[in-house]
Amino acid sequence: MLSVERIPNQIGYLVLTEDGAVLASGGDLENDERVANVIVGLVMLTNKIDPKAFPVGEGFEKISITYPDHCYIICLSNKKIYVVKKKLSLPEKTVEQQQLIDV
Repeated sequence: MLSVERIPNQIGYLVLTEDGAVLASGGDLENDERVANVIVGLVMLTNKIDPKAFPVGEGFEKISITYPDHCYIICLSNKKIYVVKKKLSLPEKTVEQQQLIDV
């Protein structure tokens, strides 16, 4: 099993069963059953997407939910749901120095 604790920039993780039971957790998501329920609901919702647009058997590989300073990455593997909360590095703002000209 992949050690989710070693994923760079992760600030929290959940490992869930398909029905939403928390198998492992840590960081910001330690024992966070509310987030677990939201994630399981989202995963179940993907099963109800229009089969004409997304044929059966073409399930998602990864779901990313992005906020300005962090994101959630959701993957399915071996009948488990893996959720990682990662910190996003904000782009540095460059301030151009203005030259002052004496008149």
